[in-house]
Amino acid sequence: MADTVDIRPLLQRLWPDPAKANVTAKEIADALSLIFVNQLSPVQTTSLLTALHFTGWDRRADVLAEASAAMRRHAAAIDFPSLEAVIGKRKRPEGKYAGGLCDIVGTGGDAHNTFNISTTSSILASSLLLLAKHGNRASTSKSGSADLLMNMAPTPAQLGRITPATLGAVYARTNYAFLFAPVFHPGMKHVAAVRKELGWRTIFNLLGPLSNPLGDAVEARMLGVARTDLGPVFAEALRLAGANKGLVVCGREQLDEVSCAGPTDCWQLVEHAAGRRVDVEHFALEPADFGLSAHPLSTVSPGREPHENAEILRRILQNEVPADDPILEFVLMNTAAFLVAAGLCEADVSSMGSGDEGHVVTERGPGGGRWKEGVRRARWTIESGEAWKQWNAFAEVTNTLPA
Repeated sequence: MADTVDIRPLLQRLWPDPAKANVTAKEIADALSLIFVNQLSPVQTTSLLTALHFTGWDRRADVLAEASAAMRRHAAAIDFPSLEAVIGKRKRPEGKYAGGLCDIVGTGGDAHNTFNISTTSSILASSLLLLAKHGNRASTSKSGSADLLMNMAPTPAQLGRITPATLGAVYARTNYAFLFAPVFHPGMKHVAAVRKELGWRTIFNLLGPLSNPLGDAVEARMLGVARTDLGPVFAEALRLAGANKGLVVCGREQLDEVSCAGPTDCWQLVEHAAGRRVDVEHFALEPADFGLSAHPLSTVSPGREPHENAEILRRILQNEVPADDPILEFVLMNTAAFLVAAGLCEADVSSMGSGDEGHVVTERGPGGGRWKEGVRRARWTIESGEAWKQWNAFAEVTNTLPA
C-alpha cells in the first residue's frame, strides 16, 4: 500500500452537518480519489462512505458530478486521437445524432430482477449507433451485463480482453464495444473489500453509470435509476458534467428502466442555443406512447442464471420470439427511448438497409419524442439481422484479442 493520507479533518466536518461545515463537492471527490491510488486506509474509506451515505451527500448532483469526473481521471489511460481515427470511419450521422459514441446503463439495485434490458437494448441500438457500453458483473442480481455477454452462445464474449490498447481493434470490426469496469477502472479494486462488508449501497453504486471511461467522447447516454428521487439528481449531475444529450428514466415501480408495466418518469437534457444552455425537462412515458402493450413486471422477470438469460438474448437477436412477447416489447421500449435520446429519430427520411421501407413515424409523444419511430427502428434491427450481425462481429473479435 502506498503512503496513506489522513483525512480526519474532512471526516470530522462531514458529520453531522457537511453544509454547516462548508464541505465542498471537490473536497469529497479529492478524498475519493485517494481510494483509486490506494492512499486511503480501509478504516477511513469506510468512514467516508458511511458519512456520505447517512448525510445523503452521496446523492447530491454536485458531489456525483465531481466524484464521477475524479473516477474518470483515474481510469485506465486511453489514446483518444487513435480511437477517434478508428471510430470516425464508422460514424453514421442521422437526424440530430452526430454519429458519436453512446451508452445505456442502469444503477441496478431495484430488486425487480428483470431481464437484462439495457444490455440487450445496447446491442440492438449498435445497428444504428456507435456503442460504448460500460458495465460489470452482477452486484445485486443473478445476471449482470458482463455475466450475460460472457455466457452467450455459440461464442461468449471475452470482455476482459477489451483494454485501452485493443479498443481500436474492436471498433474496426463492429459498432459495439463493452467497457468492462474492472479493466477500465482498476483503482476500484482498492475499495472492493470495504464495499462487500458494508451493509448498504455506497456512492460507488451510483457513480458507475456516470463514469464511462470514454468520458467526453460519449455523445449521448440513457441512464436508469432505481429511485424516483434520484432522477433529477442524475440529470443535473450530467448537466454539471457538461453533457448536453441524455435521458434519465425511472419506472414508477422504482425500476431502473423504461417500465413495460406502467408510467415511467423521464428527465431529458435539452440543448438550447448550440450548447450555450442545457435545461432538464421532466415528463412521463407509458407503454402506449410506444404503440405497445403494458405487461406486468412478473412476465419480464425470469430471475434466471446468466446462461439462461443469454439464451433469451440469443432468441431475441435471431428473431425467434413472437412480435408481442413481453420481454421483447420491454426491450423495444427501452431501445426506442435510447434511439430518441441519441437524436436519431429526428431524421425525416430513413434508409437503414434491407427491409426498411422508409416510412418514418413522425408522430410525437410526451417530451416531444418520436417514441413510435424508435420502436419501428428497433424492430428493424432484429428483423433485418443487423443486431445479430453486430453482436456476432463483437463476440468474434474479442476472441481474437490477446488474452
